[in-house]
Amino acid sequence: MTETPTTTPVETIRKALLGYRVLAWTTGIWLIALCYEMVMKYGFGVEGLNWIAVVHGWVYFIYLLFAANLAVKVRWPIGKTIGVLLAGTIPLLGIIVEHFRTKEIKQQFNL
Repeated sequence: MTETPTTTPVETIRKALLGYRVLAWTTGIWLIALCYEMVMKYGFGVEGLNWIAVVHGWVYFIYLLFAANLAVKVRWPIGKTIGVLLAGTIPLLGIIVEHFRTKEIKQQFNL
């Protein structure tokens, strides 16, 4: 599959990639914490952990911004972009997708 060439400077792509990677990991960790909250709340009746859902929601929103920023800079097709955006909704999948997309971008742009 051939990618559309981009005129974005490599340093800009490097910065966008770093932001995406940090937010992918942060979102993944908070999503695992959210799963913990759900198990504690509905499995054991523990209350008072509702703040985890709020933090994860905001972190995921920021992840969407950083992932979309990277997608525009490296000119991902819309299907790949949507896949990366949705990966942050499934525990561990966002981290796995981040690994493969980072490897792909580093190879494509010689980072």
